[in-house]
Order: sequence, then structure tokens, then C-alpha cells
Amino acid sequence: MSFEILILLAGCFIAAFASGLAGFAFNLIAAGILFHWLPPQQTAPVLVLGSLLIQLGTLGAIWPSLRWQVLRPYILGGVLGTPLGVLVLARVDAAAIVMGVGLLLVAYAGWALLGIARRRPVSAVRAGAGADAAVGFASGILGGVGGFSGALPAMWGDLKGLRKDEARAIFQPFIVAMQIAAAIALLAGGFFGRESARMLLVALPALALGAWLGVLAYRRIPAEGFRLVLLGLLLVSGLSLLVRGLT
Repeated sequence: MSFEILILLAGCFIAAFASGLAGFAFNLIAAGILFHWLPPQQTAPVLVLGSLLIQLGTLGAIWPSLRWQVLRPYILGGVLGTPLGVLVLARVDAAAIVMGVGLLLVAYAGWALLGIARRRPVSAVRAGAGADAAVGFASGILGGVGGFSGALPAMWGDLKGLRKDEARAIFQPFIVAMQIAAAIALLAGGFFGRESARMLLVALPALALGAWLGVLAYRRIPAEGFRLVLLGLLLVSGLSLLVRGLT
């Protein structure tokens, strides 16, 4: 087995476990591992379609908690924001936007983790559908820029003090909708070639095993433990975006 295949399997397994556990961050974690050794042109379609398969396969863990009326503003905002993100990618310095969001995530996750360490409870933010749509819109832009659509809804759910099932029932279906749009765009643009298809087939066992173990951990982890995992992944995601913006 070649070194590249081992890296592909290891990166997809780790990212799939994190996504199965927390409901997001597959693309960020997998890209942070794979892009150091594998060509992004071949790997990016694998990440998008792999993430979509994981999200669809693990929706059952939060299906009873889905509330479509709450979810609708996020998806509407995301659909409107995605084309703008593609436009930004084509005409604006996307690295500056990515780094700005990375700084926001690092600052928020660090502040929240410090509050937990000091045993200071965080006051929940009260906001309506308009604010939810704005978060979805901003996340759609990030999805168009680089496929980073899950981090902001996850942070927003934590700010609103949602339970782990409530939060995941928002940002995981949102990611599904955004990944479907991205997958259609990749397929239509001819980015999903023979080598990408081969890599996806090779990675499927690692994706399935990692996601399954992640969902098992999600069902057993207590609410406070889930928040620590969520904040930790937001911190890692922010750092990943900072590194991505600098490269």
C-alpha cells in the first residue's frame, strides 16, 4: 500500500470520526491533513462528496430533533450566499476572508473554553429568524469560497445556548444542503474525474468506519462533553483557516 493511500485513509478516518461526533468539520480537518501530500484538484471533490455521504449517513442520529421551520432561514440564507462566495473566490482576495473567519473562530472558541475553565457560565444570545438567515448567508459565502460552511452555524448554536441535539439538528442538515449544491457544481464543472472517483472508492471504508464510531461517541457523550468537543473543533477549524489563508 502506497504512502499516499495511507494518508488518504488516515485523513478521511480522522475527519469522518470528528464529523460523526460533532456533525461538522470534515472538510476542514481532512483538508488540513490531505492537502500537505495530495493534489487539491483531485482531493477537493473527494472531500465534498465524502462529507456529503457522511452527513447523509449520520442524519439518523439527529432526525427526531429536526425542526424544519427553524432550519429554513439558515438554508435560504446559505443558498443566497453561495453564489456570492463563488464570485468572491473569482474576484476578491479570498485568503483575507478566510483568515478573518479563522480569527473569529479562534477568538470565540478560546474565550468560551476560558470561561469553562474559570467556571463562568455564558449568557445565551437571543435572536430571531433574521439573524439565523444572516448566519446562513455568511456561511453560504464561506461555502462558495472554500467549502467551509459548517463552522459559523456551529458557533452560532453554541452562542444561543442550544442543546447538543438542537444545535446539530440545525447545522448538520444545513451542511447537507450546502454540500449538495457544491457537489452539483463540481460535477457540472468537470472537476470529478477518474482519479477522484478512484480515491473516493478507496476512502469509503475509512469514511464509513470513522463516521460510525463518531456517531457512537456522540450518543454516549454528555452535553458538557459535547460542548467541549464542539469548541475544540471550532478552535482547530479556526487555526486551519488561518493556515489555509497564509498558504
